[in-house]
Amino acid sequence: MGLLKEINFPFMQMEGNSNDGVIFVPKNKFFMSKTSEQYDTAVQKCKDIFLKKNKDYGTSWRMLRPSSITDQLFIKASRIRGIETTGKQMIDEGIEPEFIGIINYGIMALIQLKLDEDKAIEIPAEEALQLYEKTIAEVKELMMMKNHDYGEAWRDMRVSSFTDMILVRLLRIKQIEDNKGSTLVSEGVESNYMDLINYAIFALIQIEEAKA
Repeated sequence: MGLLKEINFPFMQMEGNSNDGVIFVPKNKFFMSKTSEQYDTAVQKCKDIFLKKNKDYGTSWRMLRPSSITDQLFIKASRIRGIETTGKQMIDEGIEPEFIGIINYGIMALIQLKLDEDKAIEIPAEEALQLYEKTIAEVKELMMMKNHDYGEAWRDMRVSSFTDMILVRLLRIKQIEDNKGSTLVSEGVESNYMDLINYAIFALIQIEEAKA
């Protein structure tokens, strides 16, 4: 086992240490667990903001049609790209709060798509929280499946790439909305919302790791 400790296995991760030596497990398994934990930490930060704003404003966001939320998301993503491109900002608020806003507005959009049109605008805080948690759980499930297939490739990406991918998804959503929801071979708006939420969460994780 002493020899094994000196060998660099690009696809393996050393885990644990005992009298019997070390145990090697697939790196993908190691990082998938880490990703899940980091994902939950990022989501908790977003959820805290959602709950505080819900306390201040209630569920006034329920007045927004999905297309209006798409436009709001586009504004936020465009501001992020502007800051990344120029390195300048006039408002004392960086890109991290904007990514949090993208995540929360994306979740609101998914909730709006599922609720009946005759549903009351103002819904109880507890119900709003349940809808939030149910929605983000579905989004995370999609992330974990895709992350398994792509092997943590997002960890080698730059935050600016996530910004561009979010903008691409938003342009797709806008086009689908302009087409009255009709698509020929492409995914619908729901899948695109899920993707952009996950890209924004990856960006938050990358930003947090850069602070360490």
